[in-house]
Amino acid sequence: MATLLTANFTLAVDFSILNVALPHIGADLGFATSALQWIVTAFALCAAGFTLFFGRVADLFGRKRLFLIGIVLLGISSLAGGLAQEPALLIAARIGQGLATAMVTPAALSLMTTMFPEGPARSKALGLNGALMAAGFTAGAVLGGLLTGAVSWRWAFFINVVVALAVIIVAPIVLREPAQGTRPKLDVPGAILITAALVALVFGIDNAGHHGWVHPGTWAPIVGALILFVVFLTIEGRVKEPLVAPGLLKRRNIGWGNTAGLLAFGTFTSLVFLLTLYLQEVLGYTAITAGLILGVLGIGTVIGGLIAPKIIGATNAKTAIVTGLIVQAIATAPLAFAGDSRSWLIPLLILTFVGGVANLVAIVGYTVASTAGVPANQQGLATGLVTMSQQVGIALGTPVMSAIATGMVAATLLPGLQLAIGVNAGIAIVAALLIALFLRLPKAAPVPAA
Repeated sequence: MATLLTANFTLAVDFSILNVALPHIGADLGFATSALQWIVTAFALCAAGFTLFFGRVADLFGRKRLFLIGIVLLGISSLAGGLAQEPALLIAARIGQGLATAMVTPAALSLMTTMFPEGPARSKALGLNGALMAAGFTAGAVLGGLLTGAVSWRWAFFINVVVALAVIIVAPIVLREPAQGTRPKLDVPGAILITAALVALVFGIDNAGHHGWVHPGTWAPIVGALILFVVFLTIEGRVKEPLVAPGLLKRRNIGWGNTAGLLAFGTFTSLVFLLTLYLQEVLGYTAITAGLILGVLGIGTVIGGLIAPKIIGATNAKTAIVTGLIVQAIATAPLAFAGDSRSWLIPLLILTFVGGVANLVAIVGYTVASTAGVPANQQGLATGLVTMSQQVGIALGTPVMSAIATGMVAATLLPGLQLAIGVNAGIAIVAALLIALFLRLPKAAPVPAA
């Protein structure tokens, strides 16, 4: 567990550690300002686009094996990124980090879910994982600012090399995986279609944040992604050994559980983006100070991940999701009235702390719900879906909230931020209602196929 949690925490840090450093990287390596987005986009496209594919590969060819390959790739690509002297090599390194994330995250999650049977032990493991991953997102922003200011942005890459070496040494000794029986064939057409669809979707969403929703570079990839999804589902119903069994997607705990995860990640990661703008552009704090202020939110997420298993044990995963989303919405709504005075800092700290706790309760709940009742030989696929909903939610939330915040014609940014935060709280409430109405947990886990 320590090895798996360390790996996932490191990958979560990678999502945000370079955000503060982008201007410095551009100046050092000669990136055009318009091209800096590709440092983030290249990572996101691969991390989200390939996660479902690698989740299934983990089931077919071994989770431990894929985990180790991903960690090796993380170490090599991070070393290349830290040593990069030109933009092309840095982008290649970020692609390698994104692919490593797509390999390691579902493999690590499926190792956890097969290591522990359904119940309190699995909920506790997933709670710890959720707590550390959420802490990683927040820590990445703070650590990136500190490293860039104190040493160099290159250490944001070199830290991964140290972690990867430690995991490579320890993991082969401590990780265990049950022996697998007959391995089915990989559905290559399905894998190509779903990967292309996810890459197109994330690319379109990412473009929305830079060019707006009516730009051809936004809506054309999104429409293409929807067409590819339809073709994928059609083919999967006819293939003898599909990448995603249609029956799995029809399970209400999986379909609606992952919907909850997408909305939980989308609302709260985009709220962090909005609050970062509020703290810097409205209240006038520096980037490092803003990151440290949001560290309180990170503490809340860690606590939420630790108490979530107890809530799930006392009730169930569905109740945890619904309760978490409602409390998150209640904590977010007052921030829609935040003014331009620094007297709002204390209420902001309290509300984001409470919201962070609640969000992680919902996230752990959706992870437990979305892997419940799934046979061991499909856990890689189930955790691939969990990872996919997480990463698509992260990619979707910020452009949507950014478009709302900047779409208002006003003398200052504050009215737009207030509107976006209000919409954010509304989405959390709607998500809670949808999950309360439509999510159904399996009554008992099925007996895995021999």
